[in-house]
Order: sequence, then C-alpha cells, then structure tokens
Amino acid sequence: MKLAMKSIVAAAALVAVGAASAASQTVTVGGSVNGYTLTGGSGALTFDRSLVTAINTGGIQLSAVTPATATLLKTSTGKYNNTDGNRPVFNAPITSLVVDTVSGQVTRASTSGGALMVAPATIEGEDNLASTGGSLSVTNINVDLVAKRVYVDINGANGVGSKTNYYLWDIASITGDTALKDGTAITTITGLTIAGGTTGDAFNTFAKSLGLTETGIVAMKGITSYGSIVSTITATKASTPPTPPIPEPSTYALMGLGLVGIAAVARRRAK
Repeated sequence: MKLAMKSIVAAAALVAVGAASAASQTVTVGGSVNGYTLTGGSGALTFDRSLVTAINTGGIQLSAVTPATATLLKTSTGKYNNTDGNRPVFNAPITSLVVDTVSGQVTRASTSGGALMVAPATIEGEDNLASTGGSLSVTNINVDLVAKRVYVDINGANGVGSKTNYYLWDIASITGDTALKDGTAITTITGLTIAGGTTGDAFNTFAKSLGLTETGIVAMKGITSYGSIVSTITATKASTPPTPPIPEPSTYALMGLGLVGIAAVARRRAK
C-alpha cells in the first residue's frame, strides 16, 4: 500500500509540473491574456544623481535610441541638470509582457529603444581626463520582476561589440501594481545597481565601452544607483469571460506519463 501511495503521489506531481509549464503567457501590444487586452504603456528610466555626476565628470553626451525619447536638460555650463525633477529621463514604449495566467501577475516587461552614451576623447581641444573615447548603447530593456533583474541589449565601442539580453542591473525594490487591470497599472522600480558590483563583467563592459581612464573608473565606482524606472501599462478588460489557455504539448505528454503511472499502480494492486 505504501508503494502504491508513493507511485500515485509521483504521478500526480508529474501532472502538476505539466500544468505549471502552461501558466505563463507572453502578450504583445494588441494581444489579450486573462480577459485583458494590452493597449500600450511605457517605461521611464530616470538617471540617479550619482550617475549624472559621473556622466558630467566624463563629459559624456546622451541621446535617445528610437523609438525611445529623452528629456535632457542642461545647465548654462553645458552640464546635465542634476537637480530633482530635472535629471535625464528616457521613455521607451512597452512591447510585450509575460503574465502568470494563474495569479494574473506580470512577471516580465519589455520595452523598445533606449539610450546612447558617447564619451569624447577630447573636451574643448584638450584630452579628456576621464576617457580616451568610446560609446555604449543600452536598449530593449527587459525587466524580470520575479528575479529582480534587468536585462538589456548593448552595443559597445573599443571591441565590446553587441550583447543581447545582457544582465546589467539588479533591482532593490518594486512597488505599485504588478498585475494587469482595467485602465493604467503603475509600477515603480528603484535602486538599480550594477550586476556583479564594481568587479563584475557589467561594470567592466561599461568602462571598456566608454574608454574610461582611472579618473573615469573612480567616478563610475561612485555611482550608488543607476536610477529608477516607472512603468505604466494600459489595458482594457473584455466584457466576456476569457477562453482558457490551451495547454502546451508538453503538458499533455506529462499528463499522459502521470496517467500511465496511475494505471501501472492499479495493475499491481489487481494482481
């Protein structure tokens, strides 16, 4: 009897695993999930004060990579404004979400476009003490709300090249709406810190792409946070109940294995 019970539990576990594999669904703008249609949204990345300080130290110039847009305010000296409410902001459109169809929670959010940073080798005819010259684009941000990680596509100078879905930042805190709703869901993501710290691959990739000298690296090590992201996701609720998601083929296969296991137990008991 103990053997039979263990076999039944194991078979049930296989069925449960199969069902879980169909719990997540990717939805793009215009698509529907759990009775909601995703109509749009955006992610606004605001640079932190410490990041703006490092950018101004290196004379780095910022611009938006379409379809993202940027609000870049400068002071009379040509430096980027580093006061509350006036720091650089990059706004990128939402392209897709991954939604847990059981809980209704958004587990991932992706945007298109991003930011380009260009570090000059000279400033006003003199060598740039913080950089020998370089550039780095950070685009197509993909936020993993479960693991609290940010992945991006980057393209760096000085031999770095292109990297897709690159683990760039860790997230300290996520607050606000984390599930779709009828109207606008707002999520605030704060405390973006470089993945792996100042000795990790992400930090070294930044430094190499921008051609940072020792002075530039010291400035970059002073960055306590790269900024915050405010995500706004708009959706409309369908007036009719949603069609249940169709299980993946793997779900049927695992359910079949579970049923075979149960049948085997029944045969043993019959003998």
